[in-house]
Amino acid sequence: MPEEIKSKVEENEQEQDQNLEETEEIEEIIEPDLVEQVEIDALKLEIEELNQKSGEYLDGWQRERAEFVNYKKRMDREREQLKVNITGNVIRSYLEIIDDLELALKNKPAEGEGPTWAEGIELIYRKFLTMLETEGIKPMQVEGQIFDPNLHEAISQEPNEDFESGEIIEVVRNGYSIGERVLRPASVRVAQ
Repeated sequence: MPEEIKSKVEENEQEQDQNLEETEEIEEIIEPDLVEQVEIDALKLEIEELNQKSGEYLDGWQRERAEFVNYKKRMDREREQLKVNITGNVIRSYLEIIDDLELALKNKPAEGEGPTWAEGIELIYRKFLTMLETEGIKPMQVEGQIFDPNLHEAISQEPNEDFESGEIIEVVRNGYSIGERVLRPASVRVAQ
């Protein structure tokens, strides 16, 4: 048995020597420049593949980044719109109080302690309007304008020779807007 192993080892060594000799012969036949050129071409091909992959990764990353920026902008717009909606809903209930204050100031007493009392009410009214303006809510200036159903609510149409047809004669109840959005349309009388 040891002799068989010994012979197989010798055979393997001879085969390796023969393979080595063949490799050396091939290397002598192939010019060294050609071997370098083959290696260079292989490396160029690998570089092209890596550049293509890196370009794909960069393109994907840029697309995801753009989507994220758009997402942030959309969330900011939605958050701002939600704030406006909530503010509008809360303030809408206070507009009736302002209407009552305006009505009280229109009918303020002229005698006794009435004028002093009216001054206090007027201060409260102005403070209320200032608070609304800080929240971005402004009263509409509609007197003398042409009726617009998007901004005004007509409570009556009356013939009036001093005004053109469709022109607002009188504001019965002020309208308010928050930004570009109408919070409450102005109730008006319109010339016929």
